[in-house]
Amino acid sequence: MIDLVIEQRRKDLGGFEVGRVLPFHAHRMVGPFIFFDHMGPADFTAGFPRSVDVRPHPHIGLSTVSYLFEGQMTHRDSVGATQVVNPGEVNWMTAGRGITHSERFEDLRAHGGRMDGIQTWVALPDGQEEIDPAFYHHNVADLPTHEENGMWARLIVGKAFGAEAKVKTHSPIFYVHWALAAGAKAQLPAEYPERAAYVARGEVEVLGHTYREGQMIVFKPGEPVLFTAVTPAIVMLLGGEPVGPRFIEWNFVSSSQDRIEQAKADWRAGRMKLPDADDQEFIPLPEPSPPANPMS
Repeated sequence: MIDLVIEQRRKDLGGFEVGRVLPFHAHRMVGPFIFFDHMGPADFTAGFPRSVDVRPHPHIGLSTVSYLFEGQMTHRDSVGATQVVNPGEVNWMTAGRGITHSERFEDLRAHGGRMDGIQTWVALPDGQEEIDPAFYHHNVADLPTHEENGMWARLIVGKAFGAEAKVKTHSPIFYVHWALAAGAKAQLPAEYPERAAYVARGEVEVLGHTYREGQMIVFKPGEPVLFTAVTPAIVMLLGGEPVGPRFIEWNFVSSSQDRIEQAKADWRAGRMKLPDADDQEFIPLPEPSPPANPMS
């Protein structure tokens, strides 16, 4: 029933450490999910440098999903959105044919505190990779929750467990936040062909094996999966229908290598508009840029 276990790889992004899970090797997506970073957990003291912020940068061919357990950050983008995201809320940004955005930690810089959350990218399906860019923010009222027998769940994106979140999506998908008390049991149904679970905190037991914080379990299709929390745990469930092979390079995702090269050229030449509210700096294209990798 278990296809693969992926260990997060810790990466320093300039004073802020993340645990990268996806992409993994050359052929690993989970449904439309092509990128998965665990931001932190990291504790900041007031007055930390602005270099920790994520300066303006571009995307194509994907939607970004920002979800926090703790902390706060401010999103600014080239379609005019400025939005603070707090724990339990969702920022869903669709890049389509091209968008730029920044993520700043202004409240943390002013007051100090902990940052802990998940950043994911969802590849857009065929025929929708070049749609108009857009941004949507959803507070907790838009995200269904359920609680029973030591299990609390929030549906962040898509459809699952008979519920549907109000977040606009472009292909069949699910993304769920589980909080499990020690000893609690919960089941992941078999309704989607590609499914995974990321242990964000604590430990869980699946099929007689224990999985710990920082591990993603990728499941084979066809059977429900029973989880038992060994300790209090937070588990992120994700997956959906596959969207087909995609190339990924830097911040760009596409079914076409030529489209990736065009996006690189556009960013290098300054042809992608910066956010109006954050246009004084940007992240340059890495040089030399590694070749894009096809993934499915």
